[in-house]
Amino acid sequence: MPDRIVPGPVEGDAAIREAVCVHTRKVFDGCRDKDCVEDLRLYPTVTSQALIDTAFSVRPRSAELLYAQVNVQEITFNRGYYTVDVTYFYRVQGETYPAGETVTGLAIFDKRVMLFGSEASAKVYTSVDTAPPDDAGLPIGVVESVDPIALHMKVVENDTPSAEALEIQIPDWILETFGEELVLTEQARNVYTTIGQFSIIRLERDTQLLIPAYDYCVPEKACEGSAEDDPCAMFSRIEFPMDEFFPPDTVTTEENYRSLR
Repeated sequence: MPDRIVPGPVEGDAAIREAVCVHTRKVFDGCRDKDCVEDLRLYPTVTSQALIDTAFSVRPRSAELLYAQVNVQEITFNRGYYTVDVTYFYRVQGETYPAGETVTGLAIFDKRVMLFGSEASAKVYTSVDTAPPDDAGLPIGVVESVDPIALHMKVVENDTPSAEALEIQIPDWILETFGEELVLTEQARNVYTTIGQFSIIRLERDTQLLIPAYDYCVPEKACEGSAEDDPCAMFSRIEFPMDEFFPPDTVTTEENYRSLR
């Protein structure tokens, strides 16, 4: 049976300098999703709602992920497993037809997944804590997402508009990003949008790991500022955009995320 490795210098391997103990987050479980979310209600700005009321139709233009609110809860009937509830907040832009006016609004998407996050009963406090943690023992839910793709928009006539506002807590800073008040009530004409969302969701816990260390991380690259004062000299190094002047003989359908964006 090989000897147990302990922190300190490592002998017999010139590449590894020593074994070090680091405090980091260990990923216990994760998943990835490619969601096509259909018919999300768009809550437009007041100005945009006026444009929607007179438009023949609305076409999608772009979508931006503003925030993802993450909540982790323990599953009592399945030890070590947790639900991860994610609420995505999007800024979606469209274009009215035939006027070509820009409409902007908020769309919200709720998603729930179940992941393994192990168990821990230890309560961790540090010198920088100002208050006891509210969720001691729970793993940390992490969501990674790129900006979604706006796929479709449609205007739906509503025969029973209502003055009751949307019953959901929207962070104040998100409301402020739109620059004016959002219409959160049912209108005579409502817009629904379809978006494509790529995301990775995982559960992590703080832990200590023993890892091999090769050396200290010393930057090799020198810090250099730009010494370019002549804009024409900078422009001279840019290659002539030949493809922008001559159309291609064939057009292929783009299938990757970056091209569709």
